[in-house]
Amino acid sequence: MMKEYFDSLESGLQSAIAQGKGSPRKTYSLELARLGQRLYSGEHKVAWCGIAAPYDLLNAMEVTSCFVEFIGAMLASTGIVGDFIEATEQIGYSSDSCSYHRAVSGAAMKGLMPKPEFLIGTTCPCSGGLAVIEHLAAHFEKQLFVLHIPQNESREEVRHLAEQMRAMTSFVSKITGVPLDPDKLKSAIGKTNRTREIITQVYALARQVPSPINSKELSNFGIVMALFLGTDAGVTIAETYLEELQKRTQSMGSNPAKEKIRLLWVQNRIQFKNPIENLLEQEYGAKIVIDELNDITWDPIDNGDIYEGLARRSISIPFNGSIQKRITHLQKLAQDYRIDGAINPCNWGCRQGTGARGMIEEGFKAVGIPVLNLEVDCVDPRKFTEGQVKTRIEAFLEMVESRK
Repeated sequence: MMKEYFDSLESGLQSAIAQGKGSPRKTYSLELARLGQRLYSGEHKVAWCGIAAPYDLLNAMEVTSCFVEFIGAMLASTGIVGDFIEATEQIGYSSDSCSYHRAVSGAAMKGLMPKPEFLIGTTCPCSGGLAVIEHLAAHFEKQLFVLHIPQNESREEVRHLAEQMRAMTSFVSKITGVPLDPDKLKSAIGKTNRTREIITQVYALARQVPSPINSKELSNFGIVMALFLGTDAGVTIAETYLEELQKRTQSMGSNPAKEKIRLLWVQNRIQFKNPIENLLEQEYGAKIVIDELNDITWDPIDNGDIYEGLARRSISIPFNGSIQKRITHLQKLAQDYRIDGAINPCNWGCRQGTGARGMIEEGFKAVGIPVLNLEVDCVDPRKFTEGQVKTRIEAFLEMVESRK
């Protein structure tokens, strides 16, 4: 089923682009479809991983790798995720646990997760993500390597994580029978740095007032682009966004678009079809100009010290470390993007979502930013009450507009 889904998605996007109906988002979605095809083709070495894994290193080793939450999101977008979540509930999974992870576990139980060569777990960003990786390793009877991500960037801890990544490289080589080619790694890191440079420019353009982006174009962008680091596809996606936003910025110079309210979206977007973005823009002139994870928090990686550069990048993720680190990052985004309000979906079963909502709200309040906390499940549409959500958003936006 998933193979057919990705095949259909790839074919449709290719056709649209060939007919001149392309866009940066379509280019991005096309590469996601191609990644899905590789995952489900049965012809590639596949690794299921945690979010903080070094994907450019794995790409250099010709491993098709992906964080498991990606499949949870894809299942949600197909509209059939409820069947997989129900399968886990029937064997005792708590209904209060993360639906991303329950969807993935249910898909594995029903034979819809490709069998990996191996798995790479990471202790960041959450224990639930590591738990589902451990479950999949047992389910598929495959070897698991766990990267223990330190919570601060001291010299000793960076070196400790760098050594773990070297050990991970040996682990992968032993399983695949293919040693790491130093030249391929240097080439991949060059592409990573190029992608980073371009995305930095993309985010700088998005910060402008008015912003040249719309609410949907960069949804989930920062977290998913990690999968394309070290590849030509990553560079192409970034270049496509940059070229388009530069054109829009030039054309907006004499005719600025209406933008009544600028919003920040906390954590991940709601993955199934919902009316929120259209409601924001069409009825209220409100625009999501920044998502929490759409940021570059790491320096270019030095080819002379690749593993330490990869380690620093993993440690820099805003979800890693204390909640105050994350709040400080959100406050900086709020100020850099000159936002008027923030929306926090408070994803059920997620410590970063529901667990941190009170402290995040207080952090925004300290810099004068109102927050709308939406108690929703970002994966399971069965718990989504459109009327109630719409009413709360309308009331929030009216309040934000009255403050301006």
